[in-house]
Amino acid sequence: MNTPAIDVEHVFYSYEGVEVLKDVTFRLEQGEFLGIIGPNGGGKTTLLKLLLGILNPDRGKIRILGQEPHAAGNRVGYVPQNMGSSRSFPISVMDVALMGRLSRPKIGRRYTEEDREQVRNVLEKVGMWEYRDRPIGKLSGGQRQRVFIARALTTDPEILFLDEPTAGVDTEFQTHIYDFLKELNREVTIVVITHDIGVISSHMKSVACLNRHFIFHEGSQITQKMIDMAYQCPVDLIAHGLPHRVLPVHKED
Repeated sequence: MNTPAIDVEHVFYSYEGVEVLKDVTFRLEQGEFLGIIGPNGGGKTTLLKLLLGILNPDRGKIRILGQEPHAAGNRVGYVPQNMGSSRSFPISVMDVALMGRLSRPKIGRRYTEEDREQVRNVLEKVGMWEYRDRPIGKLSGGQRQRVFIARALTTDPEILFLDEPTAGVDTEFQTHIYDFLKELNREVTIVVITHDIGVISSHMKSVACLNRHFIFHEGSQITQKMIDMAYQCPVDLIAHGLPHRVLPVHKED
């Protein structure tokens, strides 16, 4: 039996006395493609940081591929939210992708031919090899995001975490990015934080609602009940780049 990709048991986390996550428990098998939805401030990014070992839970246990999160760091890739770069910053696509090869034990050493060959492979995979010498600031939002995903893939991760990968991306590229992630899911377990509910049913295998409490749902069909549990108030979500109000408006007392 395969070791679960993620195994979380009764995790609690507070920040400056405010409870951010309460009794989070779930298991995600290898090969899954999970979309996590929920309101801003509901704990989604905090959960990712716990899974990555950047933060430690107040209580509870987390295992990534059977290991403590910090010990599994070389087996996961991470694309944080808002990785926009200055359009005037003179760094090439190749240089950005090469940064992914600078794992902790290698800091201070020069890139090898193996590094450059691996970067070529992932840039070709994401369709950005022909742009390798172009400054990152000269690319469109969707192209830059593909480069950042490539950077996360340079170590051949077994799990890829992405925090709102289409935030700030051109509308025309949003579906393309999720199409690419769906194809990549054949090789890598993927966990994505997203507000784009329009892509979940067509691209992801399962969905979780997170608003302090974590509720895991088998399958990718979004229902009104799931939205109610996650958001508990009116909210505009993004579906293929267009805002849609999916909750009833509050009644005044």
